[in-house]
Amino acid sequence: MAKQLSLIEDEGHDVGIKSGGRVSYAARLVRQGRFRFYTLTMPSDVLGETCVVDTREENPGDGFQRVLDEKRAQEIADYIDHGFGTIPCSIVLSAQPEAHLDYNSKTQVLGFKKTARSFLILDGQHRVFGFKKSQTRLRVPVVIYNELRKADEARLFIDINTKQRPVPNELLLDIKRMAETETNVEALLHDVFDLFAKDKNSPLLGLMISAARSRGKISRVTFNTALRPIWNAFAGNPAEFVYQALSSYLHVWLPVLRRNDAEGNITNPTLFRAIMLLFPTAAERVSFRHGDTYTVEHFSEVLDPFFSRVKKGDLKKPGGSPVSLHETFKRAMESGFSIGRGR
Repeated sequence: MAKQLSLIEDEGHDVGIKSGGRVSYAARLVRQGRFRFYTLTMPSDVLGETCVVDTREENPGDGFQRVLDEKRAQEIADYIDHGFGTIPCSIVLSAQPEAHLDYNSKTQVLGFKKTARSFLILDGQHRVFGFKKSQTRLRVPVVIYNELRKADEARLFIDINTKQRPVPNELLLDIKRMAETETNVEALLHDVFDLFAKDKNSPLLGLMISAARSRGKISRVTFNTALRPIWNAFAGNPAEFVYQALSSYLHVWLPVLRRNDAEGNITNPTLFRAIMLLFPTAAERVSFRHGDTYTVEHFSEVLDPFFSRVKKGDLKKPGGSPVSLHETFKRAMESGFSIGRGR
């Protein structure tokens, strides 16, 4: 060879071969239908130096990517630098003419020229720019297509972003305990949810769904969203105490919903959240009269006058704003109160 090649070892990973402005890495050629692509791993700093994004905003004629979210890229960089984990998903690239890509099928080595526009990112732009912002050098899985037309690049971008289904938030929340990433509040909400789902006397028995979303069920996401705004009212009490208080409160609501032909609406996210937002007001009145004994009878005592003023339409058609519905409930609850009658 006219130029001497130097082997660059990368902490036991594949060997990169540098010669002048070119780099080479061990790679495998894969054929899928009419497409061919190469699978390999590349150092994260090389990715940062050779990849580019064409957005619709910057290039209305040929661009198809979304605008980079700097905050998201920085979060990825922080995640890497703090040593929290690994990002094994492949970055998908399209080799541009500037790369002068070549592949030796005998040695299974892929070579390209390092330029600022060697590769167009089809999938993974936030990961690439997160790697670029990171202080940590990683080896990253990469898929490289070659000799794609602009139409092929756009179609692959569409396929990648529409054929894959994201993991539901409900499932991610449900497995946080297994991953040991729950916060203290999430752990307590997890336990309270499980009590509502499993206790034989639960007012929501059969109406809870843990790791997915289903019409007519209360998911973990809906449950947590409803309880977070009122969490301070529980002042660090254990899950069993929180469950008993909320259970008694909801047991009082169920016959009211039944009388108004709205029993099934207890799982409606708007109504459920509005009911939960009213809980601190009701619990405060119970506490004023009976101390910390939050029983069905005590909640009935403070809520029965309120229920007589609730409109059937608000229960049957709760609308889309839990805050607005809660304000309606709160006005109805306070309209019957006067000094000397709060006891």
